Amino acid sequence: QVQLVESGGGLVQAGGSLRLSCAASGTIFSPTVMGWYRQAPGKQRELVAEITRGGSTNYADSVKGRFTISRANAETTVYLQMNSLKPDDTAVYYCHIVLLGTTFWGKGTLVTVSS
Repeated sequence: QVQLVESGGGLVQAGGSLRLSCAASGTIFSPTVMGWYRQAPGKQRELVAEITRGGSTNYADSVKGRFTISRANAETTVYLQMNSLKPDDTAVYYCHIVLLGTTFWGKGTLVTVSS
């Protein structure tokens, strides 16, 4: 069973930066998609960024130019570099991996951006 553990969340002022990490344990082989979702209080979970097996990336319009997703060479770790953070970025961020047709989720890490 694949397990995903996020880290790097915290409290930061608007305009600051954070880097989230997701470490995967278990048998990981060429995931179809690795990415990050977020869910703010009272709102639906939404895609923030994803990276495919071939290395192409997709970003939500709200984070383009500010966030960068990347993978470790071993493909057991995915990162989300978040710059120029805004209060609207406040949410629980979840790591997401699709492997062999199955979706795996981390338990989330809280990011709070103060104004």
